[in-house]
Amino acid sequence: MFGIRRVYDAVLPTNKAAVAQVQDILRAQFPGIPGKELARLPDQMHNPLKYRFRSILFVAEGTKGKVRGFALVSHEPMEGFCFLDYLSTDRELTGKGIGGALYKRVREEALSLGTVGIFFECLPDDAKLCRNQAMLRQSIARLRFYERYGARPIANTAYETPVKPGEDCPPYLVFDNLGRGGGLGRDAARAIVRSILERKYSDVCPKSYVDMVVESFKDDPVRLRVPRYTRKEAPVLMTPSVPVDRQVVLTVNEDHGIHHVQERGYVEAPVRIGAILDEIAETGLFERVLARHYSEKYIRAVHDVRFVEYFKKVCANLATETSIYPYVFPIRNVARPPRDLAVRAGYYCIDTFTPLNRNAYLAAERAVDCALTAAERLAGGRRLAYALVRPPGHHAEKGSFGGFCYFNSGAIAAQYLCKYGRVAMLDIDFHHGNGQQDIFYERPDVFTVSIHGNPNFAYPYFSGFDDERGTGAGRGYNVNIPLPENVDGPRYRLALDHALKKVARFQPRFLVVALGLDTAREDPTGTWTLDADDFEANGKMIGLLRLPTLVVQEGGYDVRVLGMNARRFFEGLWSGAYAP
Repeated sequence: MFGIRRVYDAVLPTNKAAVAQVQDILRAQFPGIPGKELARLPDQMHNPLKYRFRSILFVAEGTKGKVRGFALVSHEPMEGFCFLDYLSTDRELTGKGIGGALYKRVREEALSLGTVGIFFECLPDDAKLCRNQAMLRQSIARLRFYERYGARPIANTAYETPVKPGEDCPPYLVFDNLGRGGGLGRDAARAIVRSILERKYSDVCPKSYVDMVVESFKDDPVRLRVPRYTRKEAPVLMTPSVPVDRQVVLTVNEDHGIHHVQERGYVEAPVRIGAILDEIAETGLFERVLARHYSEKYIRAVHDVRFVEYFKKVCANLATETSIYPYVFPIRNVARPPRDLAVRAGYYCIDTFTPLNRNAYLAAERAVDCALTAAERLAGGRRLAYALVRPPGHHAEKGSFGGFCYFNSGAIAAQYLCKYGRVAMLDIDFHHGNGQQDIFYERPDVFTVSIHGNPNFAYPYFSGFDDERGTGAGRGYNVNIPLPENVDGPRYRLALDHALKKVARFQPRFLVVALGLDTAREDPTGTWTLDADDFEANGKMIGLLRLPTLVVQEGGYDVRVLGMNARRFFEGLWSGAYAP
């Protein structure tokens, strides 16, 4: 078994290891490649201007990150084409379907980028042009493979003319139009060929040679060689789809329903999850994965140990169907918390409407598992992930719960990702993200920014003011953007644009988004008037940061529009993240 994924950098440990294995395969399969060309592969992925193409690397991975094959593609957005530099498998795995899977993924990428097609070079399958019998056999096999997809050499040109007279095995230029009708125009072909020769072979192809080859493209449209290995022209048609490695990893708190507070007016209800799932299931954008269980050490890395122990103990000791609400708040002598567990609830809580019950701890712990599973997938190279959880978490501080929140799942995920680089947390819930502000207030490695209703009128009332900027080493790494009671979509996007510019300047390795859908019109807990179009626009703005992004579900309580707003947000996020 293997999976195909795109490698976006050579910085994350998993990506760095994959690139090193790709270099090993190149070294083994193409022994004539200069060492400097191998060494520059990581730089090619980060510096497209230097190499005049945007490099795209796909790997076929087996268990434990073992790279079984790869495809390296150069994308030229101005001329609108892709050039397949290499497609190769591990020498021991030839013929295992890996090459076909990789080429299929390359075709999907070329289609999504809106290119005219894929160009690549292949040594000739003509004995008159290739006297080396071993190379000739390999060329026949390669051209037979690609012809199955409709990719064939361009005919009637001088492309296969050796740069130096008498050289053996000059390459064909092969073209795959991705199964679409219509031919490639002569002028477009000439521009593309000039781009390939001048950018990739400037050190070996003199200008006179380039001009000669370009001028040899006279057919309009260009002609492809008649099929040689298939019975008739039957190109593999491409239909738009979302490749797995581009899908949003989706983890769902399957056990959220055990935390069901049925008191009148308690809006944080299980129906919220179903409303979202029903809508996003139709998009084809998500890959649902099971959440695995993580050690409590990840929770303790963010939350005060005494709070965690109290929360676990009090929930375990409550009878089924019993809830306790904080009603005593010992602010005068915080060094001596009440002895009675029920009375002590107020010692750890910031409000009077967030209950403790037998299943609260279990549900909150499982929400953390979902967020950590999604974060782990980002660390493994995926770009977008969604932890669809309840109870929410962004009001949970180091040592306190409230606002329906018990453990801060987003902050715990951010803490997990910190070992791979700096993290930004963007809170777009209607209410201030006081939890992550409190947790990371003294740290410079996690940048926290929250757009919310002004605490002069909105929960939690005591935090979220714009002069709260962090302290100590964290000074300047917390940004609050409080907004007035009446905010529409355009006004919100001004604030979001300001927040995203702050995030971009921080240059994080990862982004964690606390997604509140309670900014919607007529949400029972908010006063703003965002609609579905606004959520899509907001998602796209965030996606355009092009950061590995984990979205953790927070508020949003109008179940009539909850699912649609979530769907539109992710459609925008995906389109921004993968815009050509």
